[in-house]
Amino acid sequence: MHNKTLAAILVLDVVFALGFDSDVFAQSPYYQGKTIRLIQGREPGGSGDIRSKAVIPFLRKYIPGNPTIINEFMPGGGGRKAANYLFSTARPDGLTIAHISSGIVTSAVLGESGVQYDIDKFHWLGSTDSAFHYAFFTRKELGLNTIEKLQGYPGLRIGATSIGHTTYTYGRTFAWLLGLKDPRFVLGYSSIEVDLAMARAELDARSNNTAEVIRRNPDAVKKGLFDFTAILKIPREDKEPEFDHIPEIDSLVKSERERRFLTLTRSTRLVGTPYLLAPGTPKELVQILRDAMKKTFQDPEFRKEFTKLAGDDPSPLMPEAQEEIIRSVPRDPETVELFKLINGNKPLPPR
Repeated sequence: MHNKTLAAILVLDVVFALGFDSDVFAQSPYYQGKTIRLIQGREPGGSGDIRSKAVIPFLRKYIPGNPTIINEFMPGGGGRKAANYLFSTARPDGLTIAHISSGIVTSAVLGESGVQYDIDKFHWLGSTDSAFHYAFFTRKELGLNTIEKLQGYPGLRIGATSIGHTTYTYGRTFAWLLGLKDPRFVLGYSSIEVDLAMARAELDARSNNTAEVIRRNPDAVKKGLFDFTAILKIPREDKEPEFDHIPEIDSLVKSERERRFLTLTRSTRLVGTPYLLAPGTPKELVQILRDAMKKTFQDPEFRKEFTKLAGDDPSPLMPEAQEEIIRSVPRDPETVELFKLINGNKPLPPR
Protein backbone atom coordinates (compact mmCIF):
# COMPACT_ATOMS: atom_id res chain seq x y z
CA MET A 1 0.00 0.00 0.00
CA HIS A 2 1.20 3.52 -0.82
CA ASN A 3 2.80 5.17 2.22
CA LYS A 4 0.56 8.31 1.96
CA THR A 5 -2.62 6.23 1.74
CA LEU A 6 -1.57 4.22 4.76
CA ALA A 7 -0.86 7.39 6.72
CA ALA A 8 -4.31 8.80 5.88
CA ILE A 9 -6.00 5.62 7.07
CA LEU A 10 -4.06 5.70 10.32
CA VAL A 11 -5.13 9.32 10.95
CA LEU A 12 -8.80 8.44 10.40
CA ASP A 13 -8.48 5.45 12.71
CA VAL A 14 -7.16 7.75 15.44
CA VAL A 15 -10.01 10.28 14.89
CA PHE A 16 -12.75 7.66 15.15
CA ALA A 17 -11.01 6.02 18.10
CA LEU A 18 -11.33 9.34 19.91
CA GLY A 19 -15.08 9.25 19.46
CA PHE A 20 -15.64 11.63 16.54
CA ASP A 21 -17.87 10.87 13.59
CA SER A 22 -18.21 12.14 10.06
CA ASP A 23 -20.15 15.27 11.23
CA VAL A 24 -16.80 16.77 12.19
CA PHE A 25 -16.01 16.95 8.49
CA ALA A 26 -19.48 17.71 7.04
CA GLN A 27 -21.94 19.02 9.60
CA SER A 28 -25.49 19.76 8.40
CA PRO A 29 -26.80 23.32 8.92
CA TYR A 30 -28.78 23.69 12.15
CA TYR A 31 -31.93 24.79 10.30
CA GLN A 32 -31.92 22.01 7.72
CA GLY A 33 -35.16 20.02 7.92
CA LYS A 34 -36.55 22.27 10.68
CA THR A 35 -39.63 24.51 10.85
CA ILE A 36 -39.65 28.11 12.10
CA ARG A 37 -42.87 29.43 13.59
CA LEU A 38 -43.54 33.08 12.75
CA ILE A 39 -45.80 34.34 15.55
CA GLN A 40 -47.77 37.30 14.25
CA GLY A 41 -49.22 39.58 16.93
CA ARG A 42 -52.24 40.43 14.80
CA GLU A 43 -55.19 39.05 12.86
CA PRO A 44 -54.48 37.69 9.37
CA GLY A 45 -54.98 39.94 6.36
CA GLY A 46 -53.71 43.26 7.72
CA SER A 47 -50.76 45.30 6.50
CA GLY A 48 -48.32 43.54 8.86
CA ASP A 49 -49.39 40.14 7.55
CA ILE A 50 -49.08 41.33 3.93
CA ARG A 51 -45.58 42.70 4.50
CA SER A 52 -44.41 39.47 6.10
CA LYS A 53 -45.52 37.57 2.98
CA ALA A 54 -42.79 39.44 1.10
CA VAL A 55 -40.20 38.55 3.75
CA ILE A 56 -40.82 34.82 4.28
CA PRO A 57 -39.59 33.34 0.96
CA PHE A 58 -36.41 35.43 1.01
CA LEU A 59 -35.71 34.73 4.68
CA ARG A 60 -36.05 31.00 3.97
CA LYS A 61 -33.70 31.39 1.01
CA TYR A 62 -30.97 33.07 3.06
CA ILE A 63 -31.08 30.89 6.20
CA PRO A 64 -28.55 28.07 5.74
CA GLY A 65 -30.56 24.85 5.55
CA ASN A 66 -33.64 26.59 4.07
CA PRO A 67 -36.15 25.76 6.84
CA THR A 68 -39.90 25.79 6.42
CA ILE A 69 -41.50 28.97 7.85
CA ILE A 70 -45.14 28.88 8.94
CA ASN A 71 -47.40 31.69 10.17
CA GLU A 72 -49.24 31.53 13.49
CA PHE A 73 -51.51 34.42 14.42
CA MET A 74 -51.74 35.54 18.04
CA PRO A 75 -53.73 38.80 18.24
CA GLY A 76 -54.37 40.55 21.53
CA GLY A 77 -53.41 43.64 23.46
CA GLY A 78 -51.90 45.45 20.50
CA GLY A 79 -49.17 42.81 20.25
CA ARG A 80 -48.69 42.34 24.01
CA LYS A 81 -50.06 38.77 23.97
CA ALA A 82 -47.51 37.69 21.33
CA ALA A 83 -44.68 39.57 23.07
CA ASN A 84 -45.54 37.95 26.41
CA TYR A 85 -45.58 34.53 24.75
CA LEU A 86 -42.19 35.06 23.11
CA PHE A 87 -40.70 36.34 26.37
CA SER A 88 -42.02 33.71 28.77
CA THR A 89 -43.18 30.62 26.86
CA ALA A 90 -41.39 30.21 23.53
CA ARG A 91 -38.28 28.03 23.61
CA PRO A 92 -35.08 30.03 22.93
CA ASP A 93 -34.01 27.65 20.18
CA GLY A 94 -34.16 30.02 17.22
CA LEU A 95 -37.26 28.26 15.89
CA THR A 96 -39.79 30.90 17.02
CA ILE A 97 -39.71 34.41 15.57
CA ALA A 98 -42.29 37.03 16.51
CA HIS A 99 -43.48 39.78 14.17
CA ILE A 100 -45.22 42.45 16.25
CA SER A 101 -46.20 46.12 15.97
CA SER A 102 -44.11 48.95 17.41
CA GLY A 103 -46.85 49.39 20.00
CA ILE A 104 -45.11 46.83 22.23
CA VAL A 105 -42.31 49.37 22.77
CA THR A 106 -44.74 52.14 23.68
CA SER A 107 -46.66 49.83 26.02
CA ALA A 108 -43.46 48.76 27.78
CA VAL A 109 -42.09 52.30 28.20
CA LEU A 110 -45.41 53.57 29.53
CA GLY A 111 -45.75 50.62 31.91
CA GLU A 112 -49.20 49.71 30.60
CA SER A 113 -51.17 46.83 32.06
CA GLY A 114 -50.55 43.38 30.62
CA VAL A 115 -46.87 43.96 29.83
CA GLN A 116 -44.97 40.89 31.08
CA TYR A 117 -41.90 41.27 28.87
CA ASP A 118 -38.69 43.30 28.94
CA ILE A 119 -37.87 44.96 25.60
CA ASP A 120 -34.17 45.09 26.55
CA LYS A 121 -33.95 41.29 26.70
CA PHE A 122 -35.37 40.45 23.27
CA HIS A 123 -33.06 39.86 20.31
CA TRP A 124 -34.03 42.31 17.56
CA LEU A 125 -33.90 41.15 13.93
CA GLY A 126 -34.86 44.36 12.13
CA SER A 127 -37.92 45.64 10.30
CA THR A 128 -39.06 46.13 6.72
CA ASP A 129 -40.36 49.61 7.49
CA SER A 130 -38.94 52.39 9.63
CA ALA A 131 -39.63 55.67 7.79
CA PHE A 132 -42.89 57.37 8.71
CA HIS A 133 -43.32 61.08 8.08
CA TYR A 134 -46.33 63.01 9.35
CA ALA A 135 -47.65 66.38 8.23
CA PHE A 136 -50.16 68.72 9.88
CA PHE A 137 -52.47 70.58 7.51
CA THR A 138 -55.64 72.69 7.48
CA ARG A 139 -58.46 73.48 5.06
CA LYS A 140 -57.39 76.01 2.45
CA GLU A 141 -60.51 78.11 3.02
CA LEU A 142 -59.39 79.02 6.54
CA GLY A 143 -56.32 80.86 5.25
CA LEU A 144 -54.12 79.53 8.08
CA ASN A 145 -50.99 79.45 5.94
CA THR A 146 -48.50 80.48 8.63
CA ILE A 147 -47.75 79.24 12.11
CA GLU A 148 -48.60 82.67 13.53
CA LYS A 149 -52.08 82.62 11.95
CA LEU A 150 -52.64 79.11 13.17
CA GLN A 151 -51.64 80.04 16.72
CA GLY A 152 -54.12 82.90 16.67
CA TYR A 153 -57.07 80.72 15.60
CA PRO A 154 -59.00 79.38 18.64
CA GLY A 155 -60.90 76.10 18.77
CA LEU A 156 -59.41 74.44 15.68
CA ARG A 157 -61.33 71.21 15.00
CA ILE A 158 -58.80 68.44 14.49
CA GLY A 159 -60.12 65.13 13.13
CA ALA A 160 -58.87 61.71 14.21
CA THR A 161 -59.91 58.08 14.40
CA SER A 162 -59.62 57.23 18.09
CA ILE A 163 -57.43 57.73 21.15
CA GLY A 164 -54.24 55.81 20.54
CA HIS A 165 -54.47 55.89 16.75
CA THR A 166 -51.66 57.71 14.93
CA THR A 167 -54.16 60.25 13.57
CA TYR A 168 -54.82 61.20 17.19
CA THR A 169 -51.37 60.89 18.76
CA TYR A 170 -49.59 62.87 16.06
CA GLY A 171 -52.45 65.37 15.85
CA ARG A 172 -52.01 66.00 19.60
CA THR A 173 -48.23 66.21 19.23
CA PHE A 174 -48.54 68.86 16.51
CA ALA A 175 -51.20 70.81 18.40
CA TRP A 176 -49.04 70.96 21.53
CA LEU A 177 -45.77 71.93 19.87
CA LEU A 178 -47.46 74.39 17.51
CA GLY A 179 -48.99 76.14 20.52
CA LEU A 180 -52.58 75.96 19.28
CA LYS A 181 -55.25 77.80 21.24
CA ASP A 182 -57.92 75.49 22.72
CA PRO A 183 -57.84 72.85 19.96
CA ARG A 184 -60.79 70.45 19.74
CA PHE A 185 -60.20 66.81 18.85
CA VAL A 186 -63.12 65.25 17.02
CA LEU A 187 -62.99 61.43 17.01
CA GLY A 188 -64.90 58.54 15.50
CA TYR A 189 -63.86 58.81 11.85
CA SER A 190 -61.88 56.37 9.75
CA SER A 191 -58.79 57.94 8.25
CA ILE A 192 -60.49 58.39 4.88
CA GLU A 193 -63.59 59.83 6.55
CA VAL A 194 -61.42 62.54 8.14
CA ASP A 195 -60.54 63.72 4.61
CA LEU A 196 -64.20 63.72 3.60
CA ALA A 197 -65.19 65.64 6.75
CA MET A 198 -62.56 68.27 5.97
CA ALA A 199 -63.93 68.57 2.43
CA ARG A 200 -67.42 69.18 3.93
CA ALA A 201 -65.99 71.76 6.36
CA GLU A 202 -67.00 69.59 9.33
CA LEU A 203 -63.35 69.55 10.39
CA ASP A 204 -60.58 72.11 10.09
CA ALA A 205 -57.36 70.12 10.31
CA ARG A 206 -55.67 66.77 10.67
CA SER A 207 -52.30 65.01 10.73
CA ASN A 208 -51.48 62.19 8.35
CA ASN A 209 -48.67 60.11 6.96
CA THR A 210 -47.18 62.00 4.00
CA ALA A 211 -47.18 58.86 1.85
CA GLU A 212 -50.91 58.51 2.49
CA VAL A 213 -51.50 62.18 1.69
CA ILE A 214 -49.84 61.78 -1.73
CA ARG A 215 -51.54 58.44 -2.38
CA ARG A 216 -54.98 59.98 -1.88
CA ASN A 217 -54.22 63.40 -3.37
CA PRO A 218 -51.19 63.18 -5.72
CA ASP A 219 -51.29 66.93 -6.34
CA ALA A 220 -52.06 67.97 -2.76
CA VAL A 221 -48.77 69.83 -2.33
CA LYS A 222 -48.15 71.00 -5.91
CA LYS A 223 -51.62 72.48 -6.30
CA GLY A 224 -51.84 73.77 -2.74
CA LEU A 225 -55.02 71.87 -1.88
CA PHE A 226 -54.30 72.34 1.84
CA ASP A 227 -52.16 74.59 3.99
CA PHE A 228 -49.36 72.42 5.33
CA THR A 229 -47.99 73.88 8.55
CA ALA A 230 -45.36 71.46 9.86
CA ILE A 231 -43.79 68.07 9.32
CA LEU A 232 -42.47 65.47 11.77
CA LYS A 233 -39.94 63.21 10.05
CA ILE A 234 -39.15 59.74 11.33
CA PRO A 235 -36.19 59.44 11.01
CA ARG A 236 -35.45 63.14 11.07
CA GLU A 237 -32.53 62.98 8.60
CA ASP A 238 -34.72 61.58 5.80
CA LYS A 239 -35.49 63.64 2.73
CA GLU A 240 -39.11 64.15 1.77
CA PRO A 241 -38.95 66.08 -1.54
CA GLU A 242 -42.55 67.28 -1.73
CA PHE A 243 -42.63 68.34 1.91
CA ASP A 244 -39.10 69.55 2.64
CA HIS A 245 -40.15 73.20 2.33
CA ILE A 246 -42.49 72.81 5.31
CA PRO A 247 -41.11 73.76 8.76
CA GLU A 248 -39.96 70.80 10.84
CA ILE A 249 -41.77 70.50 14.13
CA ASP A 250 -38.34 70.29 15.81
CA SER A 251 -37.80 73.97 14.99
CA LEU A 252 -40.56 74.82 17.49
CA VAL A 253 -39.04 72.91 20.41
CA LYS A 254 -38.36 75.28 23.33
CA SER A 255 -36.75 73.10 25.97
CA GLU A 256 -34.83 69.92 26.72
CA ARG A 257 -38.06 68.49 28.11
CA GLU A 258 -39.75 68.92 24.72
CA ARG A 259 -36.72 67.57 22.86
CA ARG A 260 -36.75 64.39 24.93
CA PHE A 261 -40.47 64.03 24.32
CA LEU A 262 -39.85 64.16 20.55
CA THR A 263 -37.01 61.66 20.90
CA LEU A 264 -39.36 59.25 22.66
CA THR A 265 -42.09 59.88 20.07
CA ARG A 266 -39.72 59.08 17.24
CA SER A 267 -38.18 56.05 18.96
CA THR A 268 -41.50 54.31 19.52
CA ARG A 269 -42.29 54.55 15.78
CA LEU A 270 -38.80 54.22 14.32
CA VAL A 271 -38.46 50.60 15.40
CA GLY A 272 -41.00 49.82 12.68
CA THR A 273 -42.82 46.50 12.79
CA PRO A 274 -40.08 44.42 14.40
CA TYR A 275 -39.07 40.81 14.08
CA LEU A 276 -37.90 39.40 17.43
CA LEU A 277 -36.29 36.36 19.04
CA ALA A 278 -36.78 35.10 22.58
CA PRO A 279 -34.33 36.04 25.35
CA GLY A 280 -31.62 33.44 25.80
CA THR A 281 -31.45 32.40 22.15
CA PRO A 282 -27.84 31.30 21.47
CA LYS A 283 -25.70 34.01 19.91
CA GLU A 284 -24.79 31.92 16.89
CA LEU A 285 -28.48 31.40 16.00
CA VAL A 286 -29.24 35.09 16.52
CA GLN A 287 -26.40 35.93 14.13
CA ILE A 288 -27.58 33.43 11.51
CA LEU A 289 -31.05 34.97 11.49
CA ARG A 290 -29.75 38.55 11.56
CA ASP A 291 -27.52 37.83 8.57
CA ALA A 292 -30.43 36.24 6.70
CA MET A 293 -32.67 39.21 7.45
CA LYS A 294 -30.03 41.68 6.26
CA LYS A 295 -29.54 39.74 3.03
CA THR A 296 -33.32 39.75 2.56
CA PHE A 297 -33.54 43.52 2.93
CA GLN A 298 -30.64 44.03 0.51
CA ASP A 299 -32.05 41.76 -2.20
CA PRO A 300 -33.45 43.86 -5.12
CA GLU A 301 -36.05 41.16 -5.80
CA PHE A 302 -37.33 41.46 -2.23
CA ARG A 303 -37.84 45.20 -2.70
CA LYS A 304 -39.84 44.57 -5.87
CA GLU A 305 -41.98 41.91 -4.19
CA PHE A 306 -42.56 44.08 -1.12
CA THR A 307 -43.66 47.06 -3.23
CA LYS A 308 -45.98 44.84 -5.26
CA LEU A 309 -47.66 43.32 -2.19
CA ALA A 310 -47.65 46.30 0.20
CA GLY A 311 -48.18 49.10 -2.31
CA ASP A 312 -45.32 51.05 -0.77
CA ASP A 313 -41.53 50.98 -0.85
CA PRO A 314 -39.75 49.26 2.05
CA SER A 315 -37.61 51.36 4.39
CA PRO A 316 -35.61 48.59 6.09
CA LEU A 317 -34.15 48.95 9.55
CA MET A 318 -31.18 46.66 10.16
CA PRO A 319 -31.02 44.59 13.37
CA GLU A 320 -28.11 46.42 14.99
CA ALA A 321 -29.66 49.83 14.35
CA GLN A 322 -32.97 48.63 15.76
CA GLU A 323 -31.28 47.36 18.92
CA GLU A 324 -29.51 50.71 19.33
CA ILE A 325 -32.84 52.55 19.06
CA ILE A 326 -34.26 50.38 21.85
CA ARG A 327 -31.25 51.14 24.05
CA SER A 328 -31.63 54.88 23.46
CA VAL A 329 -35.38 55.19 24.16
CA PRO A 330 -35.80 57.79 26.94
CA ARG A 331 -37.15 56.10 30.08
CA ASP A 332 -36.96 58.92 32.64
CA PRO A 333 -40.22 59.46 34.57
CA GLU A 334 -40.71 63.09 33.46
CA THR A 335 -40.52 62.27 29.75
CA VAL A 336 -42.71 59.18 30.12
CA GLU A 337 -45.34 61.14 32.05
CA LEU A 338 -45.36 63.89 29.42
CA PHE A 339 -45.70 61.27 26.68
CA LYS A 340 -48.72 59.83 28.51
CA LEU A 341 -50.36 63.25 28.78
CA ILE A 342 -49.87 64.12 25.12
CA ASN A 343 -51.18 60.75 23.95
CA GLY A 344 -54.06 60.54 26.44
CA ASN A 345 -57.48 62.13 26.65
CA LYS A 346 -56.79 64.89 29.18
CA PRO A 347 -56.26 68.56 28.21
CA LEU A 348 -52.86 69.23 26.69
CA PRO A 349 -50.35 70.29 29.35
CA PRO A 350 -48.86 73.80 29.48
CA ARG A 351 -45.47 74.22 27.84
